[in-house]
Amino acid sequence: MHCQTGSRGTYVPTTRTTAGDPLERIERLASENAVVIFSVSSCCMCHAIKRLFCGMGVNPTVYELDEDPLGKDMEKALMTLLESSPAVPVVFIGGKLVGAMDRVMASHINGTLVPLLKQAGALWL
Repeated sequence: MHCQTGSRGTYVPTTRTTAGDPLERIERLASENAVVIFSVSSCCMCHAIKRLFCGMGVNPTVYELDEDPLGKDMEKALMTLLESSPAVPVVFIGGKLVGAMDRVMASHINGTLVPLLKQAGALWL
């Protein structure tokens, strides 16, 4: 799926992986694509962050944690990683944690988001 055709990114079922340490799993999944969003399908902030990236011409890989049998454990690991609640949306760019909605929006507003996306190969402006 591509954002340009009206979808919200590439949705990848996380059930294809084996159980293990949720944090290691998050780090592995986050490093597999240029832009990775951990999301919950019913979350309005998650929807907003997906639309932000799609509107910029970025095709993020989205993991919907509520559709994964191990999603609750991953959500808890994300809360630990962020030291905050709620745990979603969480964005990784180039395998590195950018953060939750507030950090992504701050990066977008202060002009540091586009260079991160270019460096990760997710944007070719």
